[in-house]
Amino acid sequence: MGPKRSKFAYNQLHYSVCHGMGFCGGFVNDEPSHVDHYIPETGEVTADQFIGWLFKAEGMGYPDDFDPRYSAYYRELKRIFVTCMGSDRVDASQLKWDV
Repeated sequence: MGPKRSKFAYNQLHYSVCHGMGFCGGFVNDEPSHVDHYIPETGEVTADQFIGWLFKAEGMGYPDDFDPRYSAYYRELKRIFVTCMGSDRVDASQLKWDV
């Protein structure tokens, strides 16, 4: 797993993907959806998983066999994840808001 980042790393990640790229969440099956809904409480989370959850939260990515790596946004989203979180994989506990 990657190094522990600042407690504000997830805040910066979310700001970058939402305000920078428009992945702020949406409605899925007429219910509000956000990437936070998909992040597990424990375990390792990869950048690819996080990116897939971003797409799902936007209402894209259904059915589940959708591969976000085919998206033009994939490389930039992965770059942002690694820049903010310091690695292409982190412990799920690092993907929490600090307010």
